[in-house]
Amino acid sequence: MPGGKRGIGSRGEVGGTENVHVPRSFIVKQGHVGASLTQLVRDMRKVMEPNTAARLKERSTNKLKDFLVMAPILKVSHLLAFSLAKTAPTLRIARLPQGPTFSFRIERYSLAKDVINAARHPKQSPQAYQHPPLLVLSSFPTGPNAPQHLSILLKCFQSLFPPLTPKTIALSTARRVVLVSWNAENQSVDVRHYLITVKTSGVSRRVRRILEPKAGSGGKVPNLSREKDIADYVLKAAGVGGGEDGYETASTSAASDADPEEYSVRLASDYVGRNNRKGDKRAVKLDEIGPRMELKLVKIVEGPPGKEGGVLFHEFVKKSPKEVAALRKEAADRARIRKERREEQDRNIARKKKAAEGNDDQDEEGTDAGEPQEEEDEDGEGWDEDMSEGEDHQMSEDDVSDSEEETEKAAPPRKRVKTGNATKPKAAARFRK
Repeated sequence: MPGGKRGIGSRGEVGGTENVHVPRSFIVKQGHVGASLTQLVRDMRKVMEPNTAARLKERSTNKLKDFLVMAPILKVSHLLAFSLAKTAPTLRIARLPQGPTFSFRIERYSLAKDVINAARHPKQSPQAYQHPPLLVLSSFPTGPNAPQHLSILLKCFQSLFPPLTPKTIALSTARRVVLVSWNAENQSVDVRHYLITVKTSGVSRRVRRILEPKAGSGGKVPNLSREKDIADYVLKAAGVGGGEDGYETASTSAASDADPEEYSVRLASDYVGRNNRKGDKRAVKLDEIGPRMELKLVKIVEGPPGKEGGVLFHEFVKKSPKEVAALRKEAADRARIRKERREEQDRNIARKKKAAEGNDDQDEEGTDAGEPQEEEDEDGEGWDEDMSEGEDHQMSEDDVSDSEEETEKAAPPRKRVKTGNATKPKAAARFRK
């Protein structure tokens, strides 16, 4: 059965309080998928932390049914299964235990390590995975004219992550963002994963280097030994964007800030990092940390895997209203037959249990009725003691002789087994003479 050193993460807090109904997920792979898709499964587990089985270990003998059986015990609400088809990798997202099940074709994907290696200034924060990410849904059509399958898809992604409560959420727990956007041109879903970073707003890069030294430098300020005055370092543009005298002007300083006003906010409470206090003005930035995926919705089916019902949406197969009604009727009939079989099995189990209990009661009554007979036997032991020793000895010899004669008559004759050495029987005969 599936298992690991650590199961579902226990930290399901939203807004600083424990949430019993937080979504939990299994992210697994089906069959042989290769090294690249296996790494994508690990990256998606990092995205869904801490409310997922981060160290889940699958065996080659595990089937999807094994995880579906274990899901209710561990209170798992979603199952994400990656597999490799002949044309492209696929992803199935199942809402447990009643469904529906969404089938996607992965058009393109990039691993987390590839995204980080391509970044100019990559950033990582292991502490950011201690809290669930924030979900941002973008460009999904809404309203009465929106397609039905997109409304269902929107609810699917909403149910994957804990709900956001702005009034009670702790600002320090907002460390990551998962962006799910609808691409109307390609009719696909784009998934991105970002890390939230904040920095001082309204100052140039050189001033920021003094106020906020980089973590890689050990918290040290820049080397100013080559400058005569600190103004030479703060105002001098080092030949890039400076004025005629080599110093920054008001226009070049403003251009070097690279922190537009719309990116700056005032912190509602203390945030992680250095000097990020409540009320301070900070510039918010999103750094992509991967993975990224482009998903093509193929099919939406009622019910979980293995118990599929009617087809709610199919990208390539279109049905008329009559055919849809017929398929739903067949699905209802299968569900009814399945329910009747289950009820019949329960009745048979109850009947067998009742019959077994009746047999146990009869055995107990038979045991109670046999106890007086044992007492009579114990009372009759005195009759045996009154017998004379000679009669007892004579009867025993006769019984023994009769039993020996019956045994000799009943026993079949023994077969002689030839041994490899033919001289042994002759030597035994001479010894007897």
